[in-house]
Formats: sequence, C-alpha cells, structure tokens
Amino acid sequence: MALALPTQTAAPLVPCGMALLQQQGLNKGTAFTEEERTKFGLHGILPPHVETLEQQVARAYEAFKRKDDDLERHIYLRGLQDTNEVLFYRLLFDHIEEMMPLVYTPTVALACEQFSHIYRRPRGLFVSYPHRDAIRQLLRNRPNQEVDVIVVTDGERILGIGDQGAGGLGIPIGKLSLYTLIGGIPPERTLPIVLDVGTNNKERLEDPEYLGWRHERIVGEDYFNFVDQFVQAVKEELPNTCLQWEDFATPHALPILQHYRDQLLTFNDDIQGTAAVALGTTLGAIKVTGTSLKDQQIVMLGAGSAGIGVADGLRFAMRAEGLSEQEARSRFWVIDKDGLLHSGRKELTAEQAVYAQPETILAQWPTASKGSFGLFDVIRQIKATVLIGLSTVGGAFSEAIIREMARKVERPIILPLSNPTSKSEAKAEDLIHWTDGRALVASGSPFPPVRYKGRTIPIAQCNNVYIFPAIGLGVVASGARRVTESMMLAAARALGANSPAIHDPSAPLLPPLTDIRQAAADIAFAVGIEAQRNGVAPKLSEDELRRRVEETQWTPAYQDLV
Repeated sequence: MALALPTQTAAPLVPCGMALLQQQGLNKGTAFTEEERTKFGLHGILPPHVETLEQQVARAYEAFKRKDDDLERHIYLRGLQDTNEVLFYRLLFDHIEEMMPLVYTPTVALACEQFSHIYRRPRGLFVSYPHRDAIRQLLRNRPNQEVDVIVVTDGERILGIGDQGAGGLGIPIGKLSLYTLIGGIPPERTLPIVLDVGTNNKERLEDPEYLGWRHERIVGEDYFNFVDQFVQAVKEELPNTCLQWEDFATPHALPILQHYRDQLLTFNDDIQGTAAVALGTTLGAIKVTGTSLKDQQIVMLGAGSAGIGVADGLRFAMRAEGLSEQEARSRFWVIDKDGLLHSGRKELTAEQAVYAQPETILAQWPTASKGSFGLFDVIRQIKATVLIGLSTVGGAFSEAIIREMARKVERPIILPLSNPTSKSEAKAEDLIHWTDGRALVASGSPFPPVRYKGRTIPIAQCNNVYIFPAIGLGVVASGARRVTESMMLAAARALGANSPAIHDPSAPLLPPLTDIRQAAADIAFAVGIEAQRNGVAPKLSEDELRRRVEETQWTPAYQDLV
C-alpha cells in the first residue's frame, strides 16, 4: 500500500497560545513566566499564579497518589508524559524507586495487554505489514527528525506474557522513557516503533477495541523480508541512529541480531543487555565471595534467546580471564523444559548445542527422576555456585533445590531474572530464609527488602535498565558506529565495579536506583573507551569523552523561551 508523503511546511520554533501548551516538549504549564505568557499569548489561558517546577512536582505527586491501582498510575504518568515531558521526567527522577516499576516492569506488562483500551494519544510509529512498501514514508512521518535511539519490537514475546501484537508498542515507549530518565538521551531524540506483523493472540483478534492489524502473524520468508525492508529504510533515513531490538521471539531474535549487527549501530537488549546486566551482577557478587569468575559452576534455567545470551556473555568473560573455549563451556549447565542440554539431544539449536554437556559425564549420574535430568538432578550432582533463572516459570527454584545448593556453597549466587513478578523463579524472601541468610540475591522483578534475624537485606533488581540506557549514552557520546561484544563486556565490568556490596556486605549487589544515573555515566564512559579500542569510534582523550558523556545527559529542567 502506497502512502503519500506529507507536505513539509516550516513551523515556527515556538508556537503561541494553546498550540504551545499542546507541545509536550515545550509546555511548562503553570511554570511559564510572565514574560513568556506575554510573548506567546498565554495570559488568560493559564491561571495567574506562576509556579516553580518543584511546586508542580508536588501537585503532580499528590494527584498520582490518589490513583487506586498500578494501571491507573501508569495511565496517569503516560498522560503527563504526553502533555509536559519536563514535569514527567522530574517527577520520575524525584520518585524513581516508586515510579520506575510503574513506567516499566512489572506494570508495563499489564499496560501492553490493555494497550488498546488505555490508548490516548499517538507516541511512536506503527509500521504495519500492509504498509511494507512505504516504510521510508512512515519513518518520515516521525514526530522529530533527529533521532539518537530507536527501540523496536514486533510484540511477539512481551516480557513473560507473550504475543500482544500492536500493543507491544508499550515496551519501546517504556524503554525509551528510561533511556531519557537514566541515560539522559533527550526525549525528542528517541523513537519507539512496533513492527505490526499481526498477532496470534486470539483474545486480541477478537477484541473489538484492538487497534492493531487484525491478521494472524506473518511468518517465514515474508516475515524476514519485512524486517529487512524496515532495516533498509532505517539505514537510509536514520543511518547514524542506534537501533535496539526488543522482545522478539527466540526463533527471530538471534538470527536478526546476527544478520544485522555488522551492518548498522544495533543490539538486542533481551540477548545482549540481559547478558551484560547478569554478568555485571555476577561479577559484583563474585567479588563479594572472594573467588573468580573462572572458578564458577553456572546453572541456567531457561535456554531461550535471553538464557543463551546470558550464558554467551559469561562465557565470553571467562575466555577473557584466560580459560579456553572448551574449559569455559564445561562450566555451564543449561536446562530447558526438556531437561539438561547434552550431546545426546538432537533437537538443539546451534546456539544451544554450545552448552550441551557430554553424555559420558551424565552416564555416571544416577538415573534421572523423570526420564531427563532436571534442575534438581543437576543441583544434586554438581557444586553449583551460580543459579540463574530466565525460564518465566514462577516458583521453579523450590526450597529443596535451594537448600541443596546452599548445603555445598557458603555464599550461593542466585538470580531469578524472569519478569513480571508472577513469573519469577522464586521470591527473594524465600531465597534468603532457605539459605540461612547467606545467598547473594538479585531478581528480575522488584522485591522489597528482606528482614532476617535482625538484619534488613536489600534486594537489587537485576534489570536491563542498568545497561541499555548507558549503552545508548555511550554510543551517542562517543560517536560509535557499531555495538561490539567487548563493548557489552566493558559495560558489565563497569557495572560490577559499581556494586555497593563489594564495600558493604549489607548493601545490595547493584547500585540503588537513586544513584543509577551516575552509574550510567560511568558505564557509558567504559563503553566509549572500548568502542575506540575496537576501532568503531573516533579517537578522543579520556577527558574529552567524559565531557561528552556529561554534556549528552539531558536533565529535566525548563528552558527560558524568551
């Protein structure tokens, strides 16, 4: 279907009257000064009292607290984002621990399910399959011409809730809010996109309010051709923009990343971002235990794109510490729904087969309890030091499994990373109690601090938010042309070095959200340095790179318009 290009007309830099109040990037609401009200025709439209941003934040927070449930709070915040971006980000900045779970995980999952019912105003782009021959025109319809970061999804594997079709756009919207809040990417230089290739979600297709293309998902060659049309359009229209892939199903995620990673500035957050944050968290925890990464025995529950991506990141880091490829592979015990990956299983993908344990080792084990070696069988047979969950199977880390692990290891490292909360492999409180307070725990979903024998143990949320905003900041500030694996490793190492637990055993494994913006700057600097080492960014002095990182970080403050 061909679409006509819009007629380009020059618009005034700052509009007047109601038109100004309707531009979320320029709107100050009651904070417009007397001079601005006079110049832009706002007297009478606004109440006479001129407020400060701080006063507006207090009133906005009061309204926020009146909302009855998390979805209503999410809707309120999104409405504020659509009307006054500076106020929205300042409110989030002042209440980041309370509001980040509402803007993103876990509440964004419900927001995606209800996307068509809570839709209010346009944000981002719908690139629908029927418009596959006009993708360049669609990109030209973007609200802002200069874009630093795109987050794109096809809505098929949204968090732990699966196919949401066009409603998956809620994920890129939420992700890019965090690019701005934490990484400091200016909001007008971000672009959320959903590739609307249909949906196999019967509930969505039968919903009379569903806003997406009402068609079953396009598959096979047609699907990959459509993705390629999109990528080529991005390369032509936005050649220097960082393109992040988000929540693509396993059969698509890795092939897309592998095909395009050397063609443009791109990465997959589920594969590489999850791997980097898990590696960074693990490196911090290992420093607490006083051991080294190459000495670990790592058990991974979940062999999808995220699980294999995390294993790949850890294996890459092990090799960087001096292990051979085979030595590194031998440290991994990866389990999917059919049990432990081993050389006798012929249905494994090439990526999964890397972690297949030799059948000769398993021949020495007792007969598997259910015909295949599951998580408990593996934990019983080996001395697992790190247990990571990316299975989306709620409660999979049972008490028996955790107690068996803790019986052999003084400080077990346990990371139940699935989200939303209902999909978490274990509750943080249970993990602390089952290990007599010895476990080093970080989770994918937010959990409150755990009280144990007079101690309060904070639980870090091992969320990609510690990585992807910093990657965006790092590539923009450094002028990087590609995202390499060693740049991701540099990000993970910088995150691990920022672990508060290294210096204080009672502290969480990751920096508190109140400090995350500074951590993002440190990680971005490390990413920029590594980009230069890799030859994918122009040479800069360390002082110049730090200055660029600092100058790139946008802060929510009103600008003088007169």
